[in-house]
Amino acid sequence: MLKIAYHDIYKHPLPEGHRFPMLKYELLPQQLLHEGTCAPDNFFEPHIPEDTHILRVHTEAYYKDLKNITLDARAARKIGFPLSEKLVKREVIIADGTIKASEFALKYGVAMNIAGGTHHAYSNRGEAFCLLNDQAIGARYLFNKGLSKKVLIVDLDVHQGNGTAEIFKNDNKVFTFSMHGKGNYPFKKEQSDLDIALENNTDDDAYLCILKETLTKLIEAQNPDFIYYLCGVDVLASDKLGKLGMTLEGCKARDRFVLQTCKNKQLPVMCSMGGGYSPDIKIIIEAHANTFRLAQEIFF
Repeated sequence: MLKIAYHDIYKHPLPEGHRFPMLKYELLPQQLLHEGTCAPDNFFEPHIPEDTHILRVHTEAYYKDLKNITLDARAARKIGFPLSEKLVKREVIIADGTIKASEFALKYGVAMNIAGGTHHAYSNRGEAFCLLNDQAIGARYLFNKGLSKKVLIVDLDVHQGNGTAEIFKNDNKVFTFSMHGKGNYPFKKEQSDLDIALENNTDDDAYLCILKETLTKLIEAQNPDFIYYLCGVDVLASDKLGKLGMTLEGCKARDRFVLQTCKNKQLPVMCSMGGGYSPDIKIIIEAHANTFRLAQEIFF
């Protein structure tokens, strides 16, 4: 059964000017239920995890400042959202969603988090709407529980996973692969284990050719036993914060290839949704919904 992390706090309201990015977290589950891709029992509600899971990734000083809302003004500004107790609680619950979805992926082959993909969160700071790095927390949870020995992070959001790269730069149990827009934020990029920086307006054919050639070889070389997939839909040509040239069909083909590869190689995969900022919310929802449709089709 496809298991999907979702909590009402995901749609946490923000002050005017910040609400649009949150709207998809309300509409996406409704769409999946309405069209019959998912039923209520596909969804599970995450909660607040033990601090120890978070502190395996983030420094104690940073996490304490987050929880107490005592970050200095400059650090808070880099996050981009007005800092509040509810926002921090939301991020902590998202991390638990990824932890639990990781366990479901081991059981069923695939599991999803409606939110997550917070790859700009560093070990000691947050930025770009990311406070805690959910997939990094999930990976360290698996290692601590003896459930994985080698993780491959496949980050196909249009922005480089700079925080993830920093967190795992000296950890040979995690291989970080980020394929992103060369001209996109962050403008000062970190070094992942493998970075592929794409030129502006890269189209479906070029994107898929590079991905298919790279991922298969990467899995063979690294021999992971678990994959985290960050499937941001900000690769679309319509995206306000992206500079690539992909269509909805190309984005769907990307997801099909990644998920089918994991299925064929019997590699459990946990998916966090990542970014999506097209002006038309219907395009964002359709692109994200495709990922869930494909997970149902391929694995179940």
